[in-house]
Amino acid sequence: MPDRKSKLPTAIKEETFLRSVGFLGLPGGGAEGVVDVKDGKIVRIRPLHYDWKYDKKHFNSWKLARNDKTLEPLMKSLPGTFSLAYKKRVYSPNRIKYPLKRVDWDPSGERNPQNRGKSRYKRISWDEATDIIASEINRIHKEYGPLAILTAGRTRREQVAAGPSRYADAASQADGRLYAADKKCG
Repeated sequence: MPDRKSKLPTAIKEETFLRSVGFLGLPGGGAEGVVDVKDGKIVRIRPLHYDWKYDKKHFNSWKLARNDKTLEPLMKSLPGTFSLAYKKRVYSPNRIKYPLKRVDWDPSGERNPQNRGKSRYKRISWDEATDIIASEINRIHKEYGPLAILTAGRTRREQVAAGPSRYADAASQADGRLYAADKKCG
């Protein structure tokens, strides 16, 4: 296989990344895109133009012809609007950058659901946050079963590589197919 970097135009440098840019792995997102990064920050996200690697004559794409008009696919990817605007989400002043916990919520004790949306939050460590997440996943799994947990973000290719999931995933749900959960949960 030829080296892809040698075929890239000179405008694409080592600060440009080819990524699958999608919105939580749901259908309608997940098209290939080009992410330009400068000094560790995203500069722009744009569609990937296939002609940097493929010649249109050898691309062997489909064509529909009727009434002297020809319809054929574009020579670029079509990422969804959520994907192209992801830079705004990453650098939004409203983005939560650290784990927070409601001050009157105790994962192993009183949860005070009546105070949701009213209580203040306090910053917690990443270790405490991951411990809480793991214990909540285990609690929900035990109480409601493996299909009560919806995971998102895995592409179909990642699902095949990883094997069956213990939980329902968004891509499977969106397809109308639900993969069977493992018998060995927990």
